[in-house]
Amino acid sequence: MKLIISAQNPSLESQVDRRFGRSPWLILFDTETSQWEAFQNPGASQSGGAGAAAAQFIIDKKADVVVSGNFGPNASRVFLAAKIGMQRFTASTTTVQETVDKFKYLK
Repeated sequence: MKLIISAQNPSLESQVDRRFGRSPWLILFDTETSQWEAFQNPGASQSGGAGAAAAQFIIDKKADVVVSGNFGPNASRVFLAAKIGMQRFTASTTTVQETVDKFKYLK
C-alpha cells in the first residue's frame, strides 16, 4: 500500500504537518517494500487551490491513502471521487515514522 503523509521536512524523522494543502513536504511510503521518497508539495506555494493541487499530485503518484491532520473540502472531494483513503493523525503522533508505524499496526 502506498501512503502519503504531510510533513514539515523531507525525512521519516520529520514532524508531521497537520495542514494538507500547505504542508511543505509530502512523504510517499510503500508499506510493502518500506521504500520512501519525499516530494515538495506543489500546493504549498499556490495562492489559491492549494488542497486541490496537492490532491492531484497524490492521484498522479497513485497513492492509496493520505494521512494528514486536516483536509479541506476541495481536497476531500477530490479524494472521495478518486477513491483515495483519508486518515487523520492521532493527537499523540509527532513524526512521519510514528505515523507509518501506527498505520502498519492498524492494518
